[in-house]
Amino acid sequence: MRALLGCGLLLLAACQAREESEQGAQASAQPANDNAIECALDGASEFKRACEVEKGEVDGAKVLTVRHPDGGFRRFDVLTDGHGLAVADGADEAKLTVEGDILAVTVDNDRYRFPVTLKTDDPAK
Repeated sequence: MRALLGCGLLLLAACQAREESEQGAQASAQPANDNAIECALDGASEFKRACEVEKGEVDGAKVLTVRHPDGGFRRFDVLTDGHGLAVADGADEAKLTVEGDILAVTVDNDRYRFPVTLKTDDPAK
């Protein structure tokens, strides 16, 4: 009886592993989410394309809400003077750097990479 129960548990575990593997293959075959950005949260050293960005408006001003995979979020005001983003909530300030076509934003222990198109003063471009 114990041997039969042990075999049943192994078979169940093998089926679950196969289903998870098939689900992973289906997920990787799906197109990437256009609203996802790379982030390294809570001091993580590696960036992952795991944060979702929602565009919105508050009192006529553009706002970006970045949703973390753990359910947390951070809101940014989109600055119209070409200086990027500012933290909309909380006391922490955003540190911004431009790295090619990426706006790197650091707030406290969280880092984000936003794709950007840089404005030029040349009207021909």
